[in-house]
Amino acid sequence: MANSLKVSRLIAAVLLAGGLSFAQSWQRKVATELQRRAGSGPGSNVDVIVQYDQVPTSAHHQLVLSRGGQLRGKLDFLRAGAYTMPSWALAELANDSRVVHISVDHKLRAKLDYSAAAVNASTAWQLGWTGSGIGVAVIDSGIAPAPDFGNRIVYSQNFNGSGPSQDLYGHGSHVAGIIGGNSANSNCAGCRSLKGIAPNANLIDLRVLDQNGESTDSTVISAINTAIQLQSTYNIRVINLSVGRAIAESYTQDPLCQAVEAAWKAGIVVVAAAGNDGRDNSVGESGYGTINAPGNDPYVITVGAMKTMQSYGRGDDLIASYSSKGPALLDNVVKPDLVAPGNLTVSVLSPGSTLASEYPQFLIPTSYYTGGTSTGLSTQYYSLSGTSMSTAVVSGAVADLLQAQPSLTPDQVKARLMSTAYKTFPQSSIATDPVTSATYTSYYDLFTVGAGYLDIAAAINSTYAPQGTALSPTATFNSTASTIMINFDPSSVWSQMSLSSITGVWGNALSMGTTGASPSSGIGATSAIWGTSAIWGTSGIWGTSAIWGTSGIWGTSAIWGTSAIWGTSSTSGSSAIWGTASTASDAGVVIGEK
Repeated sequence: MANSLKVSRLIAAVLLAGGLSFAQSWQRKVATELQRRAGSGPGSNVDVIVQYDQVPTSAHHQLVLSRGGQLRGKLDFLRAGAYTMPSWALAELANDSRVVHISVDHKLRAKLDYSAAAVNASTAWQLGWTGSGIGVAVIDSGIAPAPDFGNRIVYSQNFNGSGPSQDLYGHGSHVAGIIGGNSANSNCAGCRSLKGIAPNANLIDLRVLDQNGESTDSTVISAINTAIQLQSTYNIRVINLSVGRAIAESYTQDPLCQAVEAAWKAGIVVVAAAGNDGRDNSVGESGYGTINAPGNDPYVITVGAMKTMQSYGRGDDLIASYSSKGPALLDNVVKPDLVAPGNLTVSVLSPGSTLASEYPQFLIPTSYYTGGTSTGLSTQYYSLSGTSMSTAVVSGAVADLLQAQPSLTPDQVKARLMSTAYKTFPQSSIATDPVTSATYTSYYDLFTVGAGYLDIAAAINSTYAPQGTALSPTATFNSTASTIMINFDPSSVWSQMSLSSITGVWGNALSMGTTGASPSSGIGATSAIWGTSAIWGTSGIWGTSAIWGTSGIWGTSAIWGTSAIWGTSSTSGSSAIWGTASTASDAGVVIGEK
């Protein structure tokens, strides 16, 4: 019970996020992280995305240019533009009635065999569902022209400057191989077939990450817009986003989240990485509240990572301790939605790439797939771990499902995958870091595993196709009653369900540790409450020293403070959580767990 109470403290602390109030009108339009820079003196510039009340014209751009700014990119489909501008002009610009919101143009990074067996992909293949004819847009570091992709890279574009799309970082090829590799380089007598989840899907290569695995919001937004524009040309039904960054503002204002929603509403399923920050305990949160953007958006399918334990059966599979947990900061969206294999995943290698050069320990011997005892290293395949990999597994599954049932909407796909997910988990598990020997305890609640473990076969065999949205619910904490309430949007399919059906979607993760185990509201309810003596117990993390307490995340020494996990310079600072030194970072170098 002590451990359960500890988890309850952590989760409820995250839920105590309060809305920020601003005394001045300009502050309501400026992201919180920008406000402290608004008074900076001359010479201090900032990269921003400015959203307007209409598609910006030259007059709108002139609002920034006349104040010493530069236009870096037009984002018309968001009624926005990307600029570099003096910090001193932020307040002045925000006071213009044509400006709706100003956000930081954040830096983003990549989110870094047995997987197919764990999610029952072979059953889909036997039925002939291999993603054939379905276009999957891989917004990443590029896709190397490996034999495993054949001629199925049907479009490539480099958003990182001039020149062709090349995978200099090595992350995008690995992700693409998990989605749609056809095992051409491991297809030999007696070989283990290293096949992607949708081995006949077409791949749309939209390169946004540079050789260091870095990008910006505006670059990714441009790639998302291109995927929408090319939707009918290449039958793009899926966007894979194995990239992310810290949540800086509500998803309702974040331009990156607005972009993924635009794709979703255009009929494209967006699959996003939860993040690899589940080990973070910088303010005593034990990884809760660490979901990355745009995985915090309630529309998209957000994916956490499981460990296959290097076995074909899924009965022994466990959550990866580095997999980020919900609820998402600021809006308290219940995430992740699903979990899928993402640990020690072998996929396509981009020769000479940054990852392969800087992390040779992830190179695998050819004997891994050819058999025998050879210690020679493969030049075709590579092992990586992270929610990047699990995201790609789900993207491949979506391609298979949409080939089988092309009339499904993005919301129906999401609801189908969540309702058919495998829901048998232990109550907790312990992982050991192979480098530091530190141990981490994970609990299998809905903020850790969501609706469960992806099962492609179950999804394809199901006929469930509800009407309505599949918006992820939100969570709120009642400090008086010491209860956590899960709130379902009235437009969602979840709000139309009976209580037993709701419990069926989230399984044991929803009621784990409770005494009543069932929500207290009636059929058709839009919310569900769990008991005060449950895992969300009365001595939970809602205290003043908790995450949302007086010394919590928003405190000066907390996550956003000068000694924050985001580093002293910025969210992309060299000492930040995005840095390559962290074993649980999003730089594509997560150390796999055994």
